[in-house]
Amino acid sequence: MLVHVPALLSGEQLKFFRARLDADDAPWTDGRVTAGHQGMHVKQNQQIAEGSALALELGDRVLAALERHPLFISATLPNRVYPPMFNRYQGGMHFGSHVDGSVRLVPGSGAKFRTDVSATLFLAPPESYDGGELLIEDTYGAQSVKLAAGDMVVYPASSLHRVTPVTRGARLACFFWVQSMVRDDARRALLFDLDNAIQRLTATSADESARVHLTGCYHNLLRMWAET
Repeated sequence: MLVHVPALLSGEQLKFFRARLDADDAPWTDGRVTAGHQGMHVKQNQQIAEGSALALELGDRVLAALERHPLFISATLPNRVYPPMFNRYQGGMHFGSHVDGSVRLVPGSGAKFRTDVSATLFLAPPESYDGGELLIEDTYGAQSVKLAAGDMVVYPASSLHRVTPVTRGARLACFFWVQSMVRDDARRALLFDLDNAIQRLTATSADESARVHLTGCYHNLLRMWAET
């Protein structure tokens, strides 16, 4: 299930992020330092050093925005969110086809983190760079994603995906993973559709008893499938 989450960050927030990421002292490093065995051979980008003061500062702001966005919560049913990271593509940089690693170690804790959902938050306007499309393979073929600054896409971490070469300008983004309460994508999609249907019925003041019944079905399914 691929979901577009609009306007996670406001214009003012984006200005703050860009000023911090474009600063001369921003700790950009070779992105391959966080790549697994598969990714290190196809990954060409830069990343803000994981665990740096800047990564933690901006990551906390992203986490705060996620907590306030109902669409993100409905689509991912988050149990835990991996500390957000930040990358940059320019001068032909790209990331070849790969599948995200299934388990990561949370920096500084040694705790294992299961990656159920991948997320990319776009930080640069799409007209400011050429290329840099996120291509995600799903049951309907390859989906090309290049969103407005401040918008985010979430999709199954099991998906084959890549970032096309950036031939002009710079593509800036935040990326992270979600360990969902419901690890199976098909079940998450069913709950997401049911939640959306309940919200539409509520907005139209449809039959109250039917809405209560459907809400009960939603929570009983979540109770059946959730892992906490």
